[in-house]
Amino acid sequence: MQILNPIKISYKNLVAAKFRSFLTILGIIIGVASVIVIMAVGLSAQELILDQIRGIGSNLIGVLPGASEENGPPTTALGISITTLTYDDLQAMKDQRNIPEVEDAAGYVMGTSKIKYEEADFTFSFTGTTASYVNVENAEMEVGRFLNEEEEINLSRVAVLGSEVAKEIFGTENPLNKKIKIDDNNFAVIGVLKSRSSAAFGTSSQNDTVYIPLRTAQNLLLGINHLGFARLKVRDSDLIPIAIENTKITLRDQHDIDDPADDDFSVRDQAAAVETISNITDALRYFLLAIGTISLVVGGVGIMNVMLIAVNQRIREVGLRKAIGARNIDIALQFLVESATISFLGGAIGIIIGILLSFVISIVIQVLGYTWPFLISFWSVIVAALVSIVIGIIFGMYPARKASQVSPMEALRYE
Repeated sequence: MQILNPIKISYKNLVAAKFRSFLTILGIIIGVASVIVIMAVGLSAQELILDQIRGIGSNLIGVLPGASEENGPPTTALGISITTLTYDDLQAMKDQRNIPEVEDAAGYVMGTSKIKYEEADFTFSFTGTTASYVNVENAEMEVGRFLNEEEEINLSRVAVLGSEVAKEIFGTENPLNKKIKIDDNNFAVIGVLKSRSSAAFGTSSQNDTVYIPLRTAQNLLLGINHLGFARLKVRDSDLIPIAIENTKITLRDQHDIDDPADDDFSVRDQAAAVETISNITDALRYFLLAIGTISLVVGGVGIMNVMLIAVNQRIREVGLRKAIGARNIDIALQFLVESATISFLGGAIGIIIGILLSFVISIVIQVLGYTWPFLISFWSVIVAALVSIVIGIIFGMYPARKASQVSPMEALRYE
């Protein structure tokens, strides 16, 4: 029963000063809700990206320009433009005399361009790629056909549209053989790809991309002669380790590299890509979480300030309780429990609001036509609840100590 007394007294004091209690709780509510939303959005984005990587296929190898740590982000992800991967490298990797385990290979360059049809203007991502894209990416055609090798060699001005691009530009009109302008260059539409699950909000997917021949994109739109990256399709996922080694040998031969330490390229399989993406997104989530906890600390400072004010306002009450036998620890415990209760209530409300906001974000993004799973980390909820209580205790210690040291005689004379 002695343990319950401080809780009962704290509850009465909180109810007696509703507005002050609400303002104190508000900081914790915002902090905890922010942490829950940040973790939920980060977890959903991570799962979506990883699902898309897995969906491409488990028997793919990615080749990127520039050397990088085995499980670290590729150099190109740091915003550095590297030109060490070329069209000739792609042809060498497609040659089964060099890499017998490889079934096919596709090269890629990417960009964003203004696209015009009749009087309407649009902006879409474009990908310059090779005829082998359909096989490597397991893509399917809705209507028409994909790019062929002859168009790739001849720098032909033909385009294949993602399903969303075709819908936005042409509506219900048949896009085949229609002319569109990409950066004021005429292109003939030869096909439309089948729809795939939409990418995450703010990212590009097959559905909202225009595909043109690789060398056309390099020469006509980008003015470059290197590749952004390449993907190799291995005949069997069990052959990936030896395929990776043969890819490295082939590229070292292409680039006249004798020492592996001098590699100017990176070769990754899907498992490595998944691990890399997981590491990057985890780091980003925890960085954002650290920022979110700042608001919790601010809320804790608010609790301390309000509790200090409460101590000054209730000095006579403290003196009276001491005069009738309350010990220093009883007074300290009362204020400490009051502080922890405020923080706990704020944490509980913040968790509920954070989960609701995360759900609303998921629904809104899905309404906009994107795939976005609603995921809540059980541990983020537990941690948020515990942290809110701990913050209440830590920031309540000083006011509790100050209250416990009040002299009964001075307190009873206090006006």
